[in-house]
Amino acid sequence: MRDLGVVQHGAGILTEPARTFDLPAERDEAERIVDELLAAIERIGQVHRFAKGMGIAAPQIGIARAAAIVLPPDDAPAVVLLNPRITDRPEERDEQYEGCLSFFDVRGLVSRPLKITVEATALTGETTTTLYERGLARLIHHEIDHLSSCRWQASSHPTRRRN
Repeated sequence: MRDLGVVQHGAGILTEPARTFDLPAERDEAERIVDELLAAIERIGQVHRFAKGMGIAAPQIGIARAAAIVLPPDDAPAVVLLNPRITDRPEERDEQYEGCLSFFDVRGLVSRPLKITVEATALTGETTTTLYERGLARLIHHEIDHLSSCRWQASSHPTRRRN
């Protein structure tokens, strides 16, 4: 992954909270970063196929801004997240193995809510609120973790395995 431009575990940028956008004033900057994230996903997709979907956050490509892209597993359009914040996470959870492009050779058993409500900012500055469920909720939650200082740490989970 490092060769594809993905910052790896241990880099300081992955432990710092990402800086939010002032939208629409920073629209051009946000669009540029979204384009860089999409280019990164394209590079990674040429080398690896992720059957359960994938995502990448700006800090993972060396940009400390609150932006992420998630590709759902069902060929649905990419989810663009700017300044995302989880506003609701019901109690119902499940545990599944997760991986991370910045920690590529490790999988950890992670408990996550089956549903999350996410507030994000559109390029126009409007706030949107969206409910995500199951696998997509897991992917989006993981990317939002990267923006608030990469709380996902495989080494902190008692059950882990290497590929």
